[in-house]
Amino acid sequence: MDLYFAPLACSLATRIALYEAGAQARFIQVDTLTKQLAEGGDFFAVNALGQVPVLREDDGWTLTENSAVLPWVADRFPEARLAPPAGTRERARLHQWLGFIGTELHKAVFVPLLGKDVDEAVKDYARGKIARRFDLLAHHLESRTFLLDAFSVADAYLVTVLNWAPYVGIDVSQWPAIAIYAQRVRERPAVARAFAEEYELFKRTPH
Repeated sequence: MDLYFAPLACSLATRIALYEAGAQARFIQVDTLTKQLAEGGDFFAVNALGQVPVLREDDGWTLTENSAVLPWVADRFPEARLAPPAGTRERARLHQWLGFIGTELHKAVFVPLLGKDVDEAVKDYARGKIARRFDLLAHHLESRTFLLDAFSVADAYLVTVLNWAPYVGIDVSQWPAIAIYAQRVRERPAVARAFAEEYELFKRTPH
């Protein structure tokens, strides 16, 4: 199994999930600026959109998009219990949170704010979405340890996205429940390992 990733990008969530599962995988770094692979080759040949993550199974089958990759990893390694059983209400909640993180936080807020060539009016529009979404998330986390009843791939995705907050001027301490949650999740051994490894790679990568 191969994971195409960029340091501290959203593909970090899949690395976390793989570490939580104790899975064996090969990690192939992508330069998101040039769309070249660190080992050589054109990343567009792997994913026509040039985006991470891409998960490739040993038979060459590939999967993209966090909302698909993360549940797939969870189902490939059921003993890790990274997702509730299929067909249950808790599984539906998992997909609800993956959708919320992917669309309401990742794409609606962070993508515009992280963009170097994004018009300031667009950034202001994204900033206007922060409070309601973070308020909703904070309310949910006030009495919970994780998004669901136990750690799941949704938490791997959320802690990855929350890591971008300081880079775009979002002070998560305004929402204590979110700040406490993020710190707690980052202290998990698999999460801490994934962050430490990718942070070292990030420091050596042109931006």
